[in-house]
Amino acid sequence: MSALIFGLLALLLIGPVPNALSKAEWPKRAPRAALVLWQAVAIAAVLSAFSAGLAIASRLLVLGPDGRPTTAPLDEISVLGWPLWILYVLVFALTLLVGARLIVAAVRVGFHTRRRRSHHRMVVDLLDHPMELRGRPASASLRILDTMQPVAYCLPGIRHRIVLSEGTYSALDDAEIQAVLAHERAHLRARHDLVLEAFTAVYEAFPRVVRSKTALGSVRLLIEMLADDTARRVAGTTPLARALVACAGAHTPAGAMAVGGSDTLVRIQRLGLGGNNSRVALCAYAGAATLLVVPTVAVALPWLTEISRLLRSP
Repeated sequence: MSALIFGLLALLLIGPVPNALSKAEWPKRAPRAALVLWQAVAIAAVLSAFSAGLAIASRLLVLGPDGRPTTAPLDEISVLGWPLWILYVLVFALTLLVGARLIVAAVRVGFHTRRRRSHHRMVVDLLDHPMELRGRPASASLRILDTMQPVAYCLPGIRHRIVLSEGTYSALDDAEIQAVLAHERAHLRARHDLVLEAFTAVYEAFPRVVRSKTALGSVRLLIEMLADDTARRVAGTTPLARALVACAGAHTPAGAMAVGGSDTLVRIQRLGLGGNNSRVALCAYAGAATLLVVPTVAVALPWLTEISRLLRSP
């Protein structure tokens, strides 16, 4: 029964729950809390999937002739029967497969992302325009590209870069430039790239037939909203909105985090909603805590009980 409950919970947290959460409007009023809730959903989905597999695998620990738990396949088959034993083994193997895919996805995403950023960082260092532009701040990480298209993005990492173009300085005034810089620095300071990597790894670990296609897009949008909030506090709402419009059509290289993008209109509309809602945020934090605590306790208690029983057996 516990395996069935955990399995259903994992399926809900992988597909229907992310789909419903991605269509909700309230995250726009509490993006930080919504991002925490998204993280809780992802962690709870992984925990539930592993819990279902482990609950099934625990049924393989049948008692042998001496009354102690045994892992001998022939003894297990004699107690469970062939059909049930094969089913339990397949479920346990599927659990191990998901775990292996999660590890491989995390390593692959991290490796490829850092390799792309390293290559692009070398390119922008070579193409950095040396001339002094209006309002260019003294920053060792800032790079200016010699192009008239408004471009603004950052390359996260230990050796991070903020990349702007001459067109950005031509199209924006000083306040709008400050909004752009504040936006990108918010990404770098909060390491939003690591959040995206974690979600990408979880997304790739589960089979395509059950995982949600909208989760990554929703998380990216929330991260941009958080950076927008920082930029709005630094430069104001109007300069930020103008900067978003100017940079909306800019091309963003793989692995970078840009001011503009396909969701610019949604972000500009959100700026007109006013500040964030603390009550909505509190409810989201409570939901995230519940998602993390309940599955953890539900997993820990049965396993502690089973271990205690096995230790007491003669």
